[in-house]
Amino acid sequence: MVALAQINTTVGDLPGNARQVAQAARAAHAQGARLVVAPELALTGYPPEDLLLRPAFLQACDAQLRALAEELADCEGLHVVVGHPAAWGQADDVRSKSHSLPGCFNAASVLAGGQVAGTYAKRELPNYQVFDERRYFASGRDAGLGPLVFEVEGRRIGVLICEDAWFEEPARAACEAGAELLCVINASPFHLDKQDEREQRMAERARACGRPLLYAHLVGGQDEVVFDGASFAMDALGRVQARAASFEAETLLLSVAADGEVSGPVTPVPEQARQAWSALVVGVRDYLGKNGFPGAIIGLSGGIDSALVLAIAVDALGPERVRCVMMPSRYTADISWIDARDMAERLGVRYDEIPIAPMFDAFREALSPQFAGLPEDATEENIQARVRGTLLMALSNKTGDIVLTTGNKSEMATGYCTLYGDMAGGFAVIKDVAKTLVYRLAEWRNQQPTARADGTEGPVIPQRIITRPPSAELRPDQTDQDSLPPYEVLDAVLARYMEGDQSIEEIVAAGYEPADVEKVTRLIKINEYKRRQAPVGIRITHRAFGRDWRYPITSKFRA
Repeated sequence: MVALAQINTTVGDLPGNARQVAQAARAAHAQGARLVVAPELALTGYPPEDLLLRPAFLQACDAQLRALAEELADCEGLHVVVGHPAAWGQADDVRSKSHSLPGCFNAASVLAGGQVAGTYAKRELPNYQVFDERRYFASGRDAGLGPLVFEVEGRRIGVLICEDAWFEEPARAACEAGAELLCVINASPFHLDKQDEREQRMAERARACGRPLLYAHLVGGQDEVVFDGASFAMDALGRVQARAASFEAETLLLSVAADGEVSGPVTPVPEQARQAWSALVVGVRDYLGKNGFPGAIIGLSGGIDSALVLAIAVDALGPERVRCVMMPSRYTADISWIDARDMAERLGVRYDEIPIAPMFDAFREALSPQFAGLPEDATEENIQARVRGTLLMALSNKTGDIVLTTGNKSEMATGYCTLYGDMAGGFAVIKDVAKTLVYRLAEWRNQQPTARADGTEGPVIPQRIITRPPSAELRPDQTDQDSLPPYEVLDAVLARYMEGDQSIEEIVAAGYEPADVEKVTRLIKINEYKRRQAPVGIRITHRAFGRDWRYPITSKFRA
């Protein structure tokens, strides 16, 4: 019997991460497992980033690995595969090594009999999207290190690490070294439909090698990335024969027969909307939980974006840890008050109202000598947003709760947001959710059976919030489409330009109006300075405004 330990690690918590591996290993061993597979860099959490440049960190990792091996020494016949960084040479010499060849490997070790029985160094180092592994790791291939194949109860098992299995050579080398079963450990950040893509590529690898394949994957949130779990096992024909749950910690037990056939429970892959929702919920829960925030504060406006963030936060934290603040101005419509109160009551969260008109008037009066003779413009709109941001941050400072910002990807792309205003906060929940997807997720969430605070079952987001035209309500009769193309157009252009790297000419050739394309792409470029100052947010697409978007603020390139 084999166990895939799908654990939720925290970067830098070496004792806590090792404890999770040990607990999963002991429980699986008690049920008959003799091979337990933990994810990539399970000992450190992923990604440890520049912690890997600190000699003390690498020394601590090595000590923790050996301590873990000793702790499991009494589990007779047990082999545990665990991911960790491994310094080459002496750990205290790492900083003196050539910058062209980093001082450690992304490694996997086999623990057995209280010892580190063997270590493998990752050969393929990804350096795209959110991955930055060549900054930190040397390739096992470049260092002349070969495959790792070990034996458990007469079956020879070859170890691969994540990206290795996307290429032919590492798996072929393992098979040539005698591997009868491929064991792949992974920390592969989630984006929509990544699960299907992952299984398709692993099926290709299993078929090409003619070997069964085990895929142990990380789960949980780490800053802006989320890991979706869904560890699985495939037969030699690339057919999934076992799969763990998505977005949940779990130890998947499966059987490997004498003829190499694998079997176990198969949990279905969730639909796309549920994937997105689960990723957002896990991202919020783990960001607050792992960083020690007692709760969340949300500026509730009566609009769709803040409503969606509120629903996500309550699903992640429970209503008792979520607080909403409505901050109406003279431009706030009555229905915004009514709908905000209604939603807060449905979810059973604390709800407060702080009118901002007196503070806004005080700002205007103080600035009136400076603004004399000048027309009102976006300046006055931004003052209102900044008053609200100041109030929310004051409540955050006083209570220790974190402010969840409510801006979506379409707004972040085009700069339809205010620095130190609605961008003020600690975590941007829907930063990677385009406006059209905001509506889809709101409708999807309302279709899920939910017991509301009043004991009834029904939608958590008032339908009028979803159907009314979106507005920042910073001037009379304002709507988003006063200054932006329809969101269906904006989001399509955004996806092609920002996520698909298409040129302006290619997007126009696809049928979009040149004026719309020029406007959207220009707004994306000139608002980079805002995004650099935005809080970190959850990544759910294959390209988000975060680790995988590194464009210059100052640039004259048009296309």
